Amino acid sequence: MTYTEQQIQPQDVKVKILLTGGHQCTITLKSDTPLLHSLVKALVDRTQQTVGFSTLFQIPIDDGRSSLSFPGEHLVGLVTEPPIYLQQLQPQQPAIPVEIPLEIPVEIPTEIPAPAPVNDDLISRYAQIDNFLTSAEKNKLIKYILAKESEFVTTSTSTNAEDYRRSMVLHSFPEFSALMVNRIKAILPDVLRKLNIPAFPLGDIEAQLTMHNDNNFYKLHNDSGSPDTATRFFTYVYYFNREPKAFFGGELQIYDSKVENNFYVADETFRTVEPRNNSIVFFLSRYMHEVLPVSCPSKAFADSRFTINGWVRQAD
Repeated sequence: MTYTEQQIQPQDVKVKILLTGGHQCTITLKSDTPLLHSLVKALVDRTQQTVGFSTLFQIPIDDGRSSLSFPGEHLVGLVTEPPIYLQQLQPQQPAIPVEIPLEIPVEIPTEIPAPAPVNDDLISRYAQIDNFLTSAEKNKLIKYILAKESEFVTTSTSTNAEDYRRSMVLHSFPEFSALMVNRIKAILPDVLRKLNIPAFPLGDIEAQLTMHNDNNFYKLHNDSGSPDTATRFFTYVYYFNREPKAFFGGELQIYDSKVENNFYVADETFRTVEPRNNSIVFFLSRYMHEVLPVSCPSKAFADSRFTINGWVRQAD
């Protein structure tokens, strides 16, 4: 696929960005800016349901005094003034307009260049799936863990580093760990498809139940950096909590990678994942990631940020 090479003078385009929840923001962009192309590509991906590769947009607003940040899957529409067009050419075929099924048509000029190629292996990607358990299953799980409060123990790290991780964990919960493992096995082919990852020989699937309360966190780490964790392929995190939610923060921050001395290390760029109730997130275990601090004003156990998290191992 190539772009036509017509020389069209760049022009100012007023772009109204429509986001989930009724939020919107209007900015002015040049018609040849790659950002405009990236916004429309994210919109096309959404309408074609190509979910799983989340792009984080960070757009300067208010003359650079503020920044509008949102993941690509939260983009629901664009309004452009004046109207602009994107045409795609198949080899030796006439130009065909891209069809975007929106009430307000969105088009981009033909001279916008394709984004610069990137090393996909260094860009963090994740799949977040909502409504992972049924409402009845989730409510039963909450009732179960509230009855198990006394069995939660303080978490630790393999290096026993101090002030590196604050949370509590329930190691044994057979009534629900089996449910999670079976549900993950069933959904894993779809996760691989969403992330464009080839199938791999499936090994064990591990599960633990974790609680984060006020001022709890987990600093930057990965999940496959030691000999006994080297076969971890995917990390998953299932979020659940009582409603209405009584905590703030606790986002999962997944960092892009760079290679230093033949090792993957965290880059400066990252993706931020909201701990949405009854959703599950999958990402590669080698990614550097952290849990941002949780604020739980009541400090009550029942108001905590709860997860069932674990790892999908690759068979030897």
